Amino acid sequence: MTSWKVWLGVAGLVVALLVALNIQAQRIDAANARTDLATERLKTAKQRNANQAATITRLTGEVATQRLDQLALQQTLSDMRQAQATDQLKKKERRREDPTHATWAAQPMPDAARRLHQRPAITGADGYRQWLSGRDALHAGPGGAGQ
Repeated sequence: MTSWKVWLGVAGLVVALLVALNIQAQRIDAANARTDLATERLKTAKQRNANQAATITRLTGEVATQRLDQLALQQTLSDMRQAQATDQLKKKERRREDPTHATWAAQPMPDAARRLHQRPAITGADGYRQWLSGRDALHAGPGGAGQ
């Protein structure tokens, strides 16, 4: 009877070793799965970083281009302002040198033109309506809206 107990002990030991081997195989499979998942995540992260780096490079180029365009526009604006100031000075010079223009400019403006330059302190729509009705209205000429 001892021999069958020995065989039973050996069989139990073999079963225990097989169970331990199976558990170890499952652990190895789980570790391999985690490694594969980590590798895939790393690959995805590297791809995302590469895409972001490309986007950053592209946007940096666009910003540089926009800055150059902005500087060019500012220079153009400065040139135009300088040209306008030069033109204004030339016009003032011509007015001073032209006696006909000087006598015309010295005359007072007509009443109708002066009224166009009036800037009353209007508050609200009612104030604007009152100001309009208080002015001398222009009358329609022949063939105007009133006929």
